[in-house]
Amino acid sequence: QLQLVESGGGLVQAGGSLRLSCVTSGIIFRLAALGWYRQAPGKRRELVAGITSGGSTNYADSVKGRFTISRDNAKNTVYLQMNSLKPEDTATYYCAAGIIVTTGVNASGKWGQGTLVTVSS
Repeated sequence: QLQLVESGGGLVQAGGSLRLSCVTSGIIFRLAALGWYRQAPGKRRELVAGITSGGSTNYADSVKGRFTISRDNAKNTVYLQMNSLKPEDTATYYCAAGIIVTTGVNASGKWGQGTLVTVSS
């Protein structure tokens, strides 16, 4: 069974940085397309960044140039490096595996528990 565990969230001032991690199990990690999503209160969950098995990446326009998604196949872990954080980035961040990077669809329908990122102004 697919399992995902996010970590690394916290409170940070605007302009600061955080690195989120997601450890996965129950999948052949090296073959999986992965993504980071976020959801703020009252808003729809959206794909922030995706990465294919080959390492190609895709980002939401709102985070391009500030966020970087990466993967470590030896550790079954996907990361999201977030720089130049803005208050608008405040949300609960979730990871997913088996996604469609182009459309943002999470084909597995499964999520981790999420990690909260709060950016103060």
